[in-house]
Amino acid sequence: MTIAWSEFTPWTSLAGGVLIGLASALYILGNGRVAGIAGIVASPWHALTRGRSLLPDRTRLLFIAGLLLAPWAWQLVAPLPAARVDVGTGALVVAGLLVGIGSRMGNGCTSGHGVCGLSRFSLRSLANVMAFMGAGALTVVALRHLF
Repeated sequence: MTIAWSEFTPWTSLAGGVLIGLASALYILGNGRVAGIAGIVASPWHALTRGRSLLPDRTRLLFIAGLLLAPWAWQLVAPLPAARVDVGTGALVVAGLLVGIGSRMGNGCTSGHGVCGLSRFSLRSLANVMAFMGAGALTVVALRHLF
């Protein structure tokens, strides 16, 4: 497989990385919490299981709203990339469950560990990033070359 250089977009990739870094820095400076999607989205569930109030704080709601509104904001400057799914519904459900279980076992997700944890030099995040990147690479090798 070769890289499709005509599809390589260094400036939009750089802008996206800068925006993610800035948003993560502002979130931790303003809220004192890491901007991990799994933790932000799962917090109402944790409150329910621990008998706490289910009223989400304003910051969490704004963060989730930003995630949901981002595709519409992107469409103002460029068309959305075409979505392509090469597997069936069953495989998507299994993949989603495995990602959920993995983020629960690792006490966080790629955004929490990969973006925020590594930038804080967290050894736990480094171990998690190495584990999920390794598992992803092994999965690709297994699915493309062994099965």
